[in-house]
Amino acid sequence: MSTAKAGDTVRIHYTGTLTDGTQFDSSSGREPLEFTVGSGQIILGLDKAIPGMAVGDSKTVQIPCDEAYGPHNPEGLQQVPRSAIPDTIPLELGLQLQMQTPQGQAVPVTVTEITDEAVTLDANHMLAGKDLVFAVEVVEIL
Repeated sequence: MSTAKAGDTVRIHYTGTLTDGTQFDSSSGREPLEFTVGSGQIILGLDKAIPGMAVGDSKTVQIPCDEAYGPHNPEGLQQVPRSAIPDTIPLELGLQLQMQTPQGQAVPVTVTEITDEAVTLDANHMLAGKDLVFAVEVVEIL
């Protein structure tokens, strides 16, 4: 039976949880995730777990934040004057918005603090700074 190696295209089913067991994503009820092993298409820690697995193999891997979405970067926080947010946007904690860089690139941000004067926006990935756990099963090696 062949095992997955760098350069192979594989299809996996997975469930991603935080270390406290809170689920943040799963392929359950969807098509398996397809990617090329070692290509950087998925987070490093999960990519590193697949080589050596065969079709039907399952495992659970713990992935430190440095091999997932990286540490939470304080430079990703930005305070903007509340007046800079259009009145048509109903501000609330956790609201996802998009900002634009000076080069025109869209950057997703999350509202993390609201005061009368300012709104704090966080451009970090929602899983930045968190260690993750993935239960994976190799469904197919193409």
